[in-house]
Amino acid sequence: MEKYINPFTDYGFKRLFGEEPNKDLLLDFLNELLKDEQGTITELTYLKNENLGTTELNRRAIFDLYCTNEKGERFIVELQKTKQKFFKDRTIYYSTFPIQEQAKKGSEWDFGLEKVYTIAILDFEFDDDKKYPNKFRYDVKLKELEIDEVFSDKLNFIYLEMPKFDKEIDELETRFDKWLYLIKNLHKLDRIPEKLKETIFLKLFETAEIAKFSQQEYQDYENSLKYYRDLKNSLDTAKEERTIEIAKQGLKEGVSVELISKMTGLTVEKNKRIEK
Repeated sequence: MEKYINPFTDYGFKRLFGEEPNKDLLLDFLNELLKDEQGTITELTYLKNENLGTTELNRRAIFDLYCTNEKGERFIVELQKTKQKFFKDRTIYYSTFPIQEQAKKGSEWDFGLEKVYTIAILDFEFDDDKKYPNKFRYDVKLKELEIDEVFSDKLNFIYLEMPKFDKEIDELETRFDKWLYLIKNLHKLDRIPEKLKETIFLKLFETAEIAKFSQQEYQDYENSLKYYRDLKNSLDTAKEERTIEIAKQGLKEGVSVELISKMTGLTVEKNKRIEK
């Protein structure tokens, strides 16, 4: 039994970052994430996570977290567990909802907009960025290409590829490093590391401790955890089956066992069994 919840489950993520008593956790995370973007965010208000659009499709769109700060800027925080076709397009589409919600009725509105931030925490890597194996954070804005300057700062996208964040506890240098480490590794810990004994993180550990759940909270978390594990197992099985098929085809075409092993990650011994 794990001691702390897995933040990549729907229940775990909402418990840590989506509940009013724990709003200071989300506030601290966003301030560390955006510290080079703006001044300190002092207040957050959770908004309805169902879009209030006019079409049936828009009304079905649900964000994991949706909130606004004291300046009226909007924040969409999405946890994405699996690869999804056109996921980048989806985040762009989602960002249009907070833009449209800022429209004011009447003829006096001058189209002035507050910033919108879409933050995607990913439990996978993008297929099209293999040339950047060590880059796990992507900051995206509207930019003028020739002069290489931001054209508008109203739409902001931040993607965090968590599998690429591989720092160990003794390598954590910044508070943001610590947040990423906890999001990725919280459920693997059985005690609070000395390096993470800061007030905000102590609250996170207390909130995440499964032994303190009520019976209903525990059941809700177990249901969410089962879904997450089933999803991961299905994807892992599909990936392994696809890898074996690639190995079979390569061996059939005369590619060496050693090269197939290097390409697929399968051991030489397993490839030899496949070859037989």
